[in-house]
Amino acid sequence: MKKQIVLKSRPVGKPTADNFETRLIEIPTVAEGEVRLVAHTFSVDPYLRGRMSDAKSYIAPFQVGEAIVSGLVAKVVESKAANLKVGDFVMERLPWQEEMVVPAKGLQVVDEKIAPLSYYLGILGMPGLTAYFGLLDIGKPQKGETVVVSGAAGAVGMVVGQIAKIQGCRVVGIAGDDAKNEYLMKELHFDAVINYKTVKNLDKALDTACPSGVDVYFDNVGGEISDAVIAQINKGARIIICGQISLYNATSMPVGPRIQPSLLKRSAMMQGFIVSNYVHRFPEGFKVLAGWVSGGLLKYTNTAYKGFDQLPEAFIALFEGKNLGKLIVEVS
Repeated sequence: MKKQIVLKSRPVGKPTADNFETRLIEIPTVAEGEVRLVAHTFSVDPYLRGRMSDAKSYIAPFQVGEAIVSGLVAKVVESKAANLKVGDFVMERLPWQEEMVVPAKGLQVVDEKIAPLSYYLGILGMPGLTAYFGLLDIGKPQKGETVVVSGAAGAVGMVVGQIAKIQGCRVVGIAGDDAKNEYLMKELHFDAVINYKTVKNLDKALDTACPSGVDVYFDNVGGEISDAVIAQINKGARIIICGQISLYNATSMPVGPRIQPSLLKRSAMMQGFIVSNYVHRFPEGFKVLAGWVSGGLLKYTNTAYKGFDQLPEAFIALFEGKNLGKLIVEVS
């Protein structure tokens, strides 16, 4: 019998441990074309909160009583598939289970000789690809422009800022922790940072950090932070809507400034996107990101919880701002 974590109830507001339940399940035998996997490292992502609600979205919600599913790097321990052998590591969106039997088709083999296994859930996985396509395809940053990133110390934000630096931009990061901001400045070489939790006047802080205004805004958080940034955009600015984590636990939708006048007066563009929009270009993104990582142009870090049972706690921690970089749970 192996452990599985399911959605016990739909959260109202911020998720709690009571919304999850651990069950013991039997693992079936391996049939032709299948493999048996042992979980190695789970990805914990903000978008999972949306799937815990039954509201219509770009991806189907989790059903109460069914296993939570997220990115997972797992080890093949038994195989009846020609393309996978025992000892291979693979990645896919898979259930929160200690072990599982799944079809081999669709599993992506990952190589720890190229990068640490956790990187395939982060900078070389969904977060890295999100940063790459969102910033370059929608933001189209030009040398000398100012790029502002909210949620800058998160899994996506820290990659966005570094790619913007590669493009020759001035990069301003917004995060709610002095230690995180110090990391952005000293390790990732952001040009300026703002702690939105401690700054007395966010508008003034943005004005100081962005003396030439804002040309590109990569929005990971929404809410009052985004209201303040959008108020300072330049003519022709590009606003990329990647995430709205400040609103994910809202029980009613708050009303903020009407941003349409700002977009109109400055001939600005705002566009939302989902990384799966670019699935046909994932190999391109992976190749470029891997090259930047191996060349030392991109750095990355994880916040790791240890043990399968820590998955719910790690997920809840996302909404408390406890992670620097990618939040993962290491099982083995």
